Amino acid sequence: MPDKLMTMREAIATYVEDGMTVALEGFSHLIPFAAAHEIIRQGRRDLTLCRMTPDIISDQLIAADCVSKLVASFFASGSAGSLYEIRRRIENHDPVALEVEEYSHYGMVCRYQAGAAGLPFFPLRSYAGSDLPKINPNIRLVDDPFGGGSVYVVPPLNPDVTIIHAQRADRSGNVQIWGIAGVQQEAVYAAKKAIVVVEEIVDDDVIRSDPSRTLVPSHAVDAVVLCPRGAHPSYAQGYYDRDCAFYRRWTAISKDPQQLRTWLKEWVLTTGDHAEYLEKLGEEYWADLEVAPRPSGTVDYGSRK
Repeated sequence: MPDKLMTMREAIATYVEDGMTVALEGFSHLIPFAAAHEIIRQGRRDLTLCRMTPDIISDQLIAADCVSKLVASFFASGSAGSLYEIRRRIENHDPVALEVEEYSHYGMVCRYQAGAAGLPFFPLRSYAGSDLPKINPNIRLVDDPFGGGSVYVVPPLNPDVTIIHAQRADRSGNVQIWGIAGVQQEAVYAAKKAIVVVEEIVDDDVIRSDPSRTLVPSHAVDAVVLCPRGAHPSYAQGYYDRDCAFYRRWTAISKDPQQLRTWLKEWVLTTGDHAEYLEKLGEEYWADLEVAPRPSGTVDYGSRK
């Protein structure tokens, strides 16, 4: 099978172009922050960002002027506070307006499912009683052809490229994920191209030893990027914990536009890659984020020593 291993710089330069629709997925953990930072470094513009939960990663990309439209649901920084760059652009058009296409969490899942399956739409009942159909004309009420009344439907979502983070993969792109699976699998299959960023590259026999963890097989993957700790400040189940202190700090950072842009310059634009970002954090920073081996970790399966 072909070797799909690329550097982060190569993968973003190859597959992410100005004006594209880009999905960055990962739910609670495995959020592809390192990939987003490389998009910022390479100065991509006019992207449509698709994300089931537009948290800090969205705030950063939007503040860096990479994104002109956001397709998403649940606008919040996890449990840590508000996203003030997004709020400024939506509420006050400051410094410019941000186009938003809003769905529920499940509505986004259904869009990815429709996109992955090649369906023209996906039905769901959870919009009954909701105001979302009033503000989003893409949420439509149709008659059930089998006589069951009416049902809401959402259109398919087919990103130009989907980027996800995962625990491990082999060099040909068989990707294993455990913990909260989110919508990564559907988002990859819905996309025209897919980049997968992983904590470690393992041999084929490790993948074969536990095939139920292979949520994304190699035929759906265009590039594999090795980037340890690339989900920080989110977490990677079995590798490191969520940096809750940073999530709390982000509220104050994003509330001040100048402070936010200073942070982007210091931590993203003037670091050459994620390795420099990690070096700037320092190894001692990870003392509180390290995790002990657990049954869901990789140590029991022979891939880590």
